[in-house]
Amino acid sequence: MNAELVSELEAPRHRTWQARAVSTIGPVTVLAGTVWALLQPYRVTLLHPHGQGFWWLVVEPPLLVMAVGLLFHLVVLPGLLEDLEEAGSSDAATL
Repeated sequence: MNAELVSELEAPRHRTWQARAVSTIGPVTVLAGTVWALLQPYRVTLLHPHGQGFWWLVVEPPLLVMAVGLLFHLVVLPGLLEDLEEAGSSDAATL
């Protein structure tokens, strides 16, 4: 392996406990929505859509909870982790 290529590789960073805690919010939210849908299947009218309109079928509380968890994990989390890393590096520089 070329030494120049090895020096360009980023070493895996040690995540702080704050970063680990924040990165679990999305998956835990999706899991909570899934458990909610399994425990109360009558709330998900996709299973029995008798005479229900489109919005009634799409806007289901467990499905919305799962969508918010996924949105947080894919959209919000990367920027939030960058901010936490910057704050951590600036805190380490001041010590």
